[in-house]
Amino acid sequence: MTPKRPNGAGVFPKAVEPLAPAIVDPAQLYAALDLGTNSCRMLIAQPKGSQFHVVDSFSKSVQLGAGLEQTGRLSRSSISRTLQALKVCKKKLEKHDVKRMRLVATEACRRARNSRDFLRAVRREVGIDLEIIKPEEEARLAVISCAPLVSTKTDQLLVVDIGGGSTELVWIDLSSVPRIERPRAIMRLHRGFQNADSPFPHAKVVDWISVPLGVATLKDQFRDVEDDSARFALMSWLFEEKLANFAPYANDACREGFQIIGTSGTVTTVAASHLGLRRYDRNKVDGLRMTSEQIDRVIRDYLDLGPEGRRRDPRIGRDRQELIMSGSAILQALLRIWPTDRLSVADRGLREGLLYAQMSMDGVLEETVP
Repeated sequence: MTPKRPNGAGVFPKAVEPLAPAIVDPAQLYAALDLGTNSCRMLIAQPKGSQFHVVDSFSKSVQLGAGLEQTGRLSRSSISRTLQALKVCKKKLEKHDVKRMRLVATEACRRARNSRDFLRAVRREVGIDLEIIKPEEEARLAVISCAPLVSTKTDQLLVVDIGGGSTELVWIDLSSVPRIERPRAIMRLHRGFQNADSPFPHAKVVDWISVPLGVATLKDQFRDVEDDSARFALMSWLFEEKLANFAPYANDACREGFQIIGTSGTVTTVAASHLGLRRYDRNKVDGLRMTSEQIDRVIRDYLDLGPEGRRRDPRIGRDRQELIMSGSAILQALLRIWPTDRLSVADRGLREGLLYAQMSMDGVLEETVP
């Protein structure tokens, strides 16, 4: 099945390209590391025209936030796993002699009482400096990474980034931006959500929220509920309650001109299950458009499988099977409030946003302005 892409997809910069040749100019290399509640992920890339080629990458489930809900601290075993992963990242940075980089940590480090001790351990044992970024910057970087998937027909856009420890939602009004400019208007949000002084047509951020519930933290809150369906329902309703202060919550968003872009392992896993992929294929998943009904069918299938069936399902994968239902509960809550025929699946996120922001600030990416 060939994935459908929204009109306007592929506008600057394009999706991450396949691995570049081994010989590259180190002066042109950039790195972005995202240490989240569940995973440690890094990309090393080289700017090329209006896009970038990935030179090297790393991704590992480290479960840094395991037990954080109960103790408020990062555990010794979580820190040990994470330090080992970060040492692999440091070796890759040294191998490619990367000079331009942003290495960031998110919700787990924002919340943990011992995060400063952890950062000192990273500096001492790994030799890198991690930067804890604020929720607004995390949301902004996720948004700009998804800009190539924004349809030129979209008037109202909701970007959702479901993480391990938090979920960011950003509602954007594009109705005053010329259609052809809409994807690029999203890109310009790297300068900040308040960009009314820009000489270019600008996207209006109506509201944004960082909900302190992600796939790992939501799962931990209901680990004592034995019934699978009841646990799922409780997780979904709790997440919806957390959206009560989100300004567009009561908006009666019609399906025409409304688009949701979802970026997370949950959304890409649901898309892979919808396509029946036994082996994950980013080229088929990234940019796929799904309806509320199609997503609901996949989630109902997950519930019918039960915990044991989900563990054996090759479409879900070993790393994702424990977290897929908490992520699906978040996704179902969103689609219960804002049903749509256009949920675009984004296999991209904070790392790509970090790379774009660095390259854009350095002026090494080409942008064609009409």
